Amino acid sequence: MSKPKLIRITTVPLSLDKLLGGQLQFMNSFYKVVAVSAEKEYLERVGIKEGVRTFPLEMTRKITPFQDLMAVIKLFLFLRKEKPLIVHTHTPKAGIIGMLASVLAGVPHRFHTVAGMPLLEATGAKRKMLDFVEKLTYSCATKVYPNSYGLADIILKNNYCTIEKVKVLANGSSNGIDTSYFNPELFDKVQRTNLKQDLNIAEGDFVFVFVGRLVADKGVNELVMAFEQLSAEHKKVKLLLVGDYEAHLDPLSPETLAIIQTNKAIVSVGFQSDVRPYLSISDVLAFPSYREGFPNVVMQAGAMGLPSIVSNINGCNEIIVEGENGTIIPVKNTPAIIEKMELLLSDANYFKKLQSNAREMIVSRYEQKLVWEAILAEYSEFGKGSN
Repeated sequence: MSKPKLIRITTVPLSLDKLLGGQLQFMNSFYKVVAVSAEKEYLERVGIKEGVRTFPLEMTRKITPFQDLMAVIKLFLFLRKEKPLIVHTHTPKAGIIGMLASVLAGVPHRFHTVAGMPLLEATGAKRKMLDFVEKLTYSCATKVYPNSYGLADIILKNNYCTIEKVKVLANGSSNGIDTSYFNPELFDKVQRTNLKQDLNIAEGDFVFVFVGRLVADKGVNELVMAFEQLSAEHKKVKLLLVGDYEAHLDPLSPETLAIIQTNKAIVSVGFQSDVRPYLSISDVLAFPSYREGFPNVVMQAGAMGLPSIVSNINGCNEIIVEGENGTIIPVKNTPAIIEKMELLLSDANYFKKLQSNAREMIVSRYEQKLVWEAILAEYSEFGKGSN
């Protein structure tokens, strides 16, 4: 019996590679998987890595109506030819293009995963337009999978779709986490010492780490301001920033950029394809984001044995349990960041308690295979794949 066809779509292949890594290869044992995304060369590399077919489709993360219409038409023609059983989209732009084209092509099962809502920070006419697009995406989908319970509540509260369409799989997350890969035991003392020396981090330094895009809505302005005050009073602290700047989309303030440049206790290493070494030399993840779906970095840090300071937003406040594996602060609140940094820095017993729980609370709830099996079970309800 031939396997049914499954098409997975993201706006950019980075999402397939980093946010959904390994999942397409797993699903390819049960379905004929085709990966659709922009950036043809990168997409092809992902296809080779995952062992699946690819189809390049130029999409942008910005509002580009003409380009988006062309993408819908091109995808519609591709879907009509391929006749997939399931189309499953991720990310907002891929969602609207993928769901519209799938309806037009008569795809029977149209799934959309919601892993964050940029529109939550929008206002005025832009917010109204994004609300309309979100509702249109969900109206075209046959099932909507928010990757956290908090996102599910937001979807229903805003009447984006009916409760019958909405379902959170497993305990949340789009891909879970490979806890054998994110494991602190993979990095010995020599490796950690060498990396610290390369970054001018002393053995006795207490290291706060941020991993992600260095943009305003990740709370980086507030984090840097908080650390500027903390480092003025504590000399044995460091802030490690792992990620790229995005000056064209959501830039940091000039004041923040100046502090990053001048504060010698702040170490910025840019984008890293493997964040594990940097987590292995850190003590606490500081992640005061304004909005998330289900943040991988909080799971990654936890699996590496780090407690986290996170903002009280969906996803973050599900992964982190207050006083157990981390602590939760209000959004956009610099004094709260300072207070929690001070607490973890000064109260060794509290820090050790959170640290001792961090990895186990990820392993028991978000191991990758648990999430993959939950997605596969959902697919199988609508069209059985065969191995």
